[in-house]
Amino acid sequence: MTSRIREKIIADRTSWIRQMISGIKALPQDTMDVFTSDPRTVAAAESYLRRGLEALMDIGRHVLAKGFSKVVSEYKDIPVKLRESGVLKEADATIMRELAGYRNRMVHFYDEISTEELYDISTKQLGDIDQVLNAILQWVQTHPEFIEKD
Repeated sequence: MTSRIREKIIADRTSWIRQMISGIKALPQDTMDVFTSDPRTVAAAESYLRRGLEALMDIGRHVLAKGFSKVVSEYKDIPVKLRESGVLKEADATIMRELAGYRNRMVHFYDEISTEELYDISTKQLGDIDQVLNAILQWVQTHPEFIEKD
C-alpha cells in the first residue's frame, strides 16, 4: 500500500452522489406524462443520473488506486477489481457493473437512451446506487487502516 484512501474524497463524492439522487427525486415524476411534459425534466434526470454514476465510479477508482495500488481505466472493470480486493461482495459488484455499463451507454450511446428508461430508473432503481455506495462506505468504515484522515 503506497498511499491511503483520502477520507475527504470519499466524503465529497458521497455528498455529490446524494445531491444528484436528491435532484432526481425532486423532479416532477408522478407519472410518465408529468415527467415528459417539460423536456427539461428529462434532461435534468439524465444529467443528475450520469453525474451521480460518475461520482460512484470515482469513489471505486480512488479506493482501488490508493488502497490497493490498482489502476483501472474502464468503468466496468472497477466493480470487478473492488470484488477481487474484498471491498464489494459479488451481488454489489454485479449491480455496480450494470451501473457502469449504463453510464457508458449514457455517454457513448446517448441516442439509445429512451425517456421511458430514464423514467423507470428515476422512479424505481435509484436504490441500486445507494446500495453500492453504502457497501463501499461500509467497507471504508470497517477498514480504518486504509484511510487518511483529512
